[in-house]
Amino acid sequence: MSEYPTFQYGKSRFDQSTFFGRFRHFLDVIDPSTLFVTEKQLQECIELLNRFKQGTLPPGVTDAQLWQAQKIKQAIIHPDTGEKILMPFRMSGFIPFGTPVVVGLLLPNQTLASTVFWQWLNQSHNACVNYCNRNASKPAPVSKFVQGYLGAVTSAVSIAVGLNVLIQKASRFSPTTRLLVQRFIPFPAVASANVCNVVLMRHSELSEGISVLDNNGIVVGTSKVAARHALLETALTRVVLPMPILVLPPMIMAVLEKLPLLQRQRRLVLPIHSLVCLAAFGLALPLAISLFPQMSEISVNQLEPEIAMATDCKTVTYNKGL
Repeated sequence: MSEYPTFQYGKSRFDQSTFFGRFRHFLDVIDPSTLFVTEKQLQECIELLNRFKQGTLPPGVTDAQLWQAQKIKQAIIHPDTGEKILMPFRMSGFIPFGTPVVVGLLLPNQTLASTVFWQWLNQSHNACVNYCNRNASKPAPVSKFVQGYLGAVTSAVSIAVGLNVLIQKASRFSPTTRLLVQRFIPFPAVASANVCNVVLMRHSELSEGISVLDNNGIVVGTSKVAARHALLETALTRVVLPMPILVLPPMIMAVLEKLPLLQRQRRLVLPIHSLVCLAAFGLALPLAISLFPQMSEISVNQLEPEIAMATDCKTVTYNKGL
C-alpha cells in the first residue's frame, strides 16, 4: 500500500483489520501537531472536504492534501455535534495535557492531601476527555456524566488512600521498599477508577443495547449482548492504558536515581522523571486503543434471536467506542 492511497471520506488510510494498521491510525489521531492548527487552516480543511463531497475540487488537489485535511478536521471537530472540542480534551491533547498529571501521580513521598489531589485531577481530566469525545448521536442526560465522574473519583481516591495507609502501617517493609511500593500504588487506583468510569458512564448501553450492522453497514437491530462485548473491550483497554504509564516510570526511575549524576544533581530528577513519563504515555496510549478494532465483529449466533432472523449475514459489526 502506498503512503497515501486513494482518498475515502470518513475512512482511515490504514488497514483497520490489523493491530499494526490500527496502531498507525491512532498515532495519527493523537498527533499533537494538530493542536497548533489555526482557525483559518481549519476552515480551509473543512472547505476542501466539502468540495470533495460536492465533486467540485479544484485541479491539482492531491490525496495527501485530502487525507491531511480530514485528519485535522477529525482531530478538532466533534463528528456528531459539529462543534470544536476544547484543546485539553481532544485526543491529540491527551498526552501533552495529561503528562503533568501522570508525573504528579508518580511523585514519591506523597502526603494524603497530594494523593487525593492528583487522583482527583487525573479522573477529572479523564472524565472531560470521555465526555468531549463521547458518541453524541443520541442525547444522554448530564446525570450520567456526573454519576460516572463521581464514581471514578471516589474509587480512585479510596483505593489510593487505602493502599497508602496499609503501606505506612506495614512495619516489616524497609524505608526503601516502602518508597518503591508507594510508587506503584497509582496503578491499581487508576485502573479501577477507569473501569468504574466506563461502566457508570455507559451503563445505559447495557440496558438499552447498541446498534449492530450488517455487511452493507445497515442497522439490523439493537443488541444488549453486543453492548456487553463493547463495554468489556473498552474496560480492558482502560486497564491496559495506565499499565505502562504507571508501572514503567517507577521501575526506570528506581534505576536512574542510583546513577552518580542524579545522586549529585538532584534537581535533574524531576525533569528526567517527566521525560520518562512522557515517553511511556506516548507509547501506551496508541497501544491500548489499538487492541480492538473501532468496529468490532461478532457472530450472529451469539446475539439475540430476533437479530439472527433479521439478517442472512453470519457476522455483524458494532461500534465499541473509544
